[in-house]
Amino acid sequence: MTVRADPTPPRQGRARRAGPRTPRSGRRRLAFDVVAGLLLGAVVSAWAVSIVAYRERSGAGVVDFGGPVLAAPPPPSAVRRVSSSLMDPRAKSTAYLDDAVLKGLLAGLRGESGKLKAAFRPPNADLADEADQNFSATFEGESGQAISTDKLIAPADPGVYKLAVQLGKVSQPIEDLRIITMVPFAEKKNERIGLYYLGSWPYEKGGTPLLASYANPSGFVEVTRENRSTPVSEHFKLGDFLTKDQPDVWPKYLLLDPKLLDKLELTIEELRQEGHPVEHVLVMSGFRTPRYNKSGGNPGGRASLSRHMYGDASDVYVDNDRDGQPDDLNGDGRVDVQDAKVFADAAEKVEQRHPALVGGIGIYKACCGHGPFTHIDTRGYRARWYGEGAG
Repeated sequence: MTVRADPTPPRQGRARRAGPRTPRSGRRRLAFDVVAGLLLGAVVSAWAVSIVAYRERSGAGVVDFGGPVLAAPPPPSAVRRVSSSLMDPRAKSTAYLDDAVLKGLLAGLRGESGKLKAAFRPPNADLADEADQNFSATFEGESGQAISTDKLIAPADPGVYKLAVQLGKVSQPIEDLRIITMVPFAEKKNERIGLYYLGSWPYEKGGTPLLASYANPSGFVEVTRENRSTPVSEHFKLGDFLTKDQPDVWPKYLLLDPKLLDKLELTIEELRQEGHPVEHVLVMSGFRTPRYNKSGGNPGGRASLSRHMYGDASDVYVDNDRDGQPDDLNGDGRVDVQDAKVFADAAEKVEQRHPALVGGIGIYKACCGHGPFTHIDTRGYRARWYGEGAG
C-alpha cells in the first residue's frame, strides 16, 4: 500500500473533507504494515521449521518444498558433526574445542569409571576408536620437546606425554590425561631391557597358550625416577604397580592393563556408596616380572601363570591412614580376613554391572609378615578363591 503524505499542514479554519490522511496517520499505517509483514513471515518460518523438526524426529523424510520427499541421511557421529562445523570456512572462529566433543572423542580412554588418567599405546597406534581424519595432536614429552602428528596417534618414541588435540587451527590441551607410548616387547634381549631383568614369559620359548590373554605381552611401560609419580587414574600412579625388586636399577619396565585400573576405581566408588570412606588403597603387589614371580620375595602361593605377570592383577587393601597396614573396613574393631571380604564383595558388585571387567577375586588372610588383602584381576573370565601366602 502507498501512503501519500501532504507536506503542508491544512490551513486553520478551513473545513476538511471526510477521510483525508494526515502525515501521522500515514506513518502509523506504514509501521503497521511492516510489523504485520514481519509477524506473518515469522509465523510461516516457524511453521516450516516445526514441520522439518517433526519429520526429523519421527524419522520421516525431509520436506523439499516444490520437490519430492527425500529420505533423511543417517545422522553423523558427534565427532564428525562438530569436526565438519569447525572445519567449515564459513563457520565463526572458535577459540577452543568444546568439552563435550573432547569427552566423546576420548571417552574410550577414560574407562567405564571415567577416572583413568593415562592411555597406554604402542608406537604410532590410534588414540581413539572414532579418530576423525581431521583431528591431529601435539604432544609434549618429558624433556619439554613438542611433537606434532597429523593424525590422532601415539608418538613414535616411548615415553610419557602431555596431549593437546587439534582440529584445523583450533587446539585444546587435555590437562588430566597422559599418553604413554610403550617399549615394544622385541626390545627385550636375554631376559632384560637395558640393565633391568624381566625374565621369560611362560610361552615365550615355545607352546601355544589356551587363551590369548596368556600370550606374550606386546610391550612395556618405561618407568623412570622422574615419571613414576605420573597419575594413571584418580587414586593410583605408575609407581604403585612396579615390581618390588632391583631398587637401584632405572629405568624399570611395567605392564599395566587399564581395565585393572577401571575395576579398582569402580570398587572404591562402590565401597564409598556403601558407607566406607575410602581415601587411599595400597597396592601391596602389582606387576611382577616372571623372574620375580618365580623366585623374588616370598614366592609361596604364587601361580606359575599368575596374572600379575600380565599387568592385569593387583593385591590391595584400604589404608586411609597410610601406615602400611590394612584398615578395619567392617568396623568390628579388628583387622582380619573379613575386611578383605568387604573389598571383595564390592568388586563382585562391580563385575555384575560391568561384565567387561570380569576376572579373579581372591581373599587372603594375614600371613608371612603382611595383613589380609584382596586379589583383583581382569583376566577375562570369572575366578574365585580363598588363599594364603603372597597371592
